Amino acid sequence: MRTIWKGSLGFGLVNIPIKMYSATKQRRLDFDLLDRRNHARVRNKRVNEKTVEEVPYKEIIKAYKYNGKYVEVTEEDFEKAEEEKNQIIQLNSFVDEEEIDELYFKKPYYLAPEKGNKTGYGLLRDAMRKTGKVGIATIVMRSKEDLAVIRPVGDALVLQKLRFGEEVKDVDELALPHKVDIGGQQLDMAVELINQFSTEFDIRDYKDTYTEKLLKTIEAKAKGKKKPAPKKMEVVPTKTKDLMAQLKASLSSGQPRMRAS
Repeated sequence: MRTIWKGSLGFGLVNIPIKMYSATKQRRLDFDLLDRRNHARVRNKRVNEKTVEEVPYKEIIKAYKYNGKYVEVTEEDFEKAEEEKNQIIQLNSFVDEEEIDELYFKKPYYLAPEKGNKTGYGLLRDAMRKTGKVGIATIVMRSKEDLAVIRPVGDALVLQKLRFGEEVKDVDELALPHKVDIGGQQLDMAVELINQFSTEFDIRDYKDTYTEKLLKTIEAKAKGKKKPAPKKMEVVPTKTKDLMAQLKASLSSGQPRMRAS
């Protein structure tokens, strides 16, 4: 794996030198933009909006518009803004993971100890595992500060970025039902239907079938084959008066438990 960040993990007065690695990878097909007329690549160019000339990469700077004027911001300015946080992830508190709503979770990263520093790393991991707690910290990466949770996953410590509270929109903006007036029998049948389809979660049961089907379509086109057009699926919402009938039909259909497609 490629190291994307190096620094220390602070635990009280203990500093554990670590490396950070991306824990996920993109699984999608990369498409190029072409000119339909001759299949030549279409390129994006950085141009000066006044001269319409292409600007060499070395001449491009970052700037912030302040009081109507641009102020140039250098890499040194970014480093000075939070010099300490650029080098250390300080665990500020420990909480029960269940207290953090999944709505706040973002991208995960693996943390690994630098050579010769496995003891402190293992101590922190095992202590969190024993207490059932996860650590809360902040980290500065790519000129941006993020809130993060650090937790043990197997033998690894995983850092997962969190959204700040102000980054999550308030549901009050949505027209949601506060209470649904339904008969007790309907609710009982809905609960029974959920129980009928309940199973243990195993991530290996779920596959990205869309990318696989799209790749097969591309392969068929490359070989000059034409795949039949898919039938358009029409989704018809169940009307309130039909709910009971649909619930009964679902329970009596004898269909297997829901699994990944």
